Amino acid sequence: MQQSVLKMERPDYQQAADATEIQGCAPRMLIVDDDPSVLRLIADHCARIGFDVETAANGIQALVKANWVRPDVLIIDVNMPEADGLSVCAHLLHPMNEPLPVIVISGSRSAQTLERCKDFGAHYAYKGPSFWSDLEAALAEIHPRMADRILQSSAGEAAPHVRRRPRVLLVDDDNDVNRFLASWLEKYGIDVAYALSARQALRIASRDEPVVIVTDYFMPNGDAPYLMTKLRSSEATSNIPVIVLSGRPLSETTVQNLQRKIGGHPGVAQVVMKSQDPSALLDVLKKYCGFDIPEIDAINTQAFGRH
Repeated sequence: MQQSVLKMERPDYQQAADATEIQGCAPRMLIVDDDPSVLRLIADHCARIGFDVETAANGIQALVKANWVRPDVLIIDVNMPEADGLSVCAHLLHPMNEPLPVIVISGSRSAQTLERCKDFGAHYAYKGPSFWSDLEAALAEIHPRMADRILQSSAGEAAPHVRRRPRVLLVDDDNDVNRFLASWLEKYGIDVAYALSARQALRIASRDEPVVIVTDYFMPNGDAPYLMTKLRSSEATSNIPVIVLSGRPLSETTVQNLQRKIGGHPGVAQVVMKSQDPSALLDVLKKYCGFDIPEIDAINTQAFGRH
C-alpha cells in the first residue's frame, strides 16, 4: 500500500523519543482536532497502543496544553478554528523551542499543505482509506522501540472510518430550509446531517458527534430551549456548540436565557437571525469548525428568509 506519510528530517527529536522509552515512561502525546469524532477515535487508538494522551479541540487550546504537557509527539489537524494547525506548528517548531515530532493530519491534499509539512520536517497522514496505516507508520518511525506494538495494534480489526470534513447538524421542522442550507454549506466543504425535530436531532447528535448543531428556535415538537436541556443532560452531547436560528426577533431576556450554562455545560453559542443572506451563519460557523471560505457565490436564498 502506498504511504502518504512524509518523512521527518529532524535527527534531534529521535534522541528525546529514545530517552523517554528507555526510562520506561509512556510517551506523552497531544492530539488536536476540532472534530470530536476524529479526536476520540485517534485518542482511543493511541491510548491502547501505550501513549499517555492529552487532547485539544482547537489551535489555542493546543498552544496552552503544549506548554504544560510538553508532549513527545504532536498529532494535529490543519483546518481548525481560532488558530490553524500549521500556524500552531510554526510556533511550536520554532528553532528556539525543543525538538518536537509532528504528524499533520488533514482531509485535504493541498500542495501548499504538503510543502509546509516538508518545511517543518513533519509527517503527513491523509484522512482517507490509508489513514490508520499512515499514522501508525509515522508513529513507528518516531518511536521505533514501540514499532512492533504500534504496527500490530490494528491486526485483525476493521479500521474505523475517519471522516475528512467537519459535520454540522441542521435542525428545522421545515425540510426546505434544511435542504437549502445543506446544499449551501456543502459548497464550503462541510458535511451536513439534518433533523426535522428535537427528538430526531438528539438521536443523530449522539450517534454522529457533529462539530456544531444549528437549530431553529420555534419548532412544534420541542423548541430550542427543550433541545438544549436534553443535549446538555447527555455526556456525549454536553459540549457540542449550538447555534440558534430564528425568523422572529427574540427578546434580550430570551437570548440571555439561551446562553446561560446548563449543569456546568455551555449554553447556546450564538443566536443568528434568518435573513436573505445566509453568509452570516457561515461567519459564525467559522468560529467553531475549521474550513476554507472561498468567495460566496451568488446563491438563490429565497427558501432561507421565509421561515
